[in-house]
Amino acid sequence: MRKNNLILDKSFDFAVRIVNLNKHLVFEKKEYVLSKQILRSGTAIGALVREAQHAESPADFIHKFSIALKEANETEYWLLLLYETNYLNKNQFDSLKNDIEELLKILVTIVKNTKQKTRNRHENKNTKQ
Repeated sequence: MRKNNLILDKSFDFAVRIVNLNKHLVFEKKEYVLSKQILRSGTAIGALVREAQHAESPADFIHKFSIALKEANETEYWLLLLYETNYLNKNQFDSLKNDIEELLKILVTIVKNTKQKTRNRHENKNTKQ
């Protein structure tokens, strides 16, 4: 069922990890507030990436990926907070931190490249007129 699309695959895999983290936080650590925050932001990344696959325009595509980037930044914040408040141990934190940093890099690249391609199209269109 996977399409071998790097960002789709990585954002989905990350969402699965976040759902499992939420279960761990709720059932083992009895933490209910921060777990909801990271569940929301951590799973939104993949949902937005998936939504962007059927964007109505290049601007809509950029917008959805930009929101996914914001959600990834927020998720990184919640991970750090969970670690600093001892809800995550170093190994858990490092593993999730590596994943979110990789997602952030990919998302930034996609947004930058798409914006540049859109600018180039507009410039080429204007020079032809």
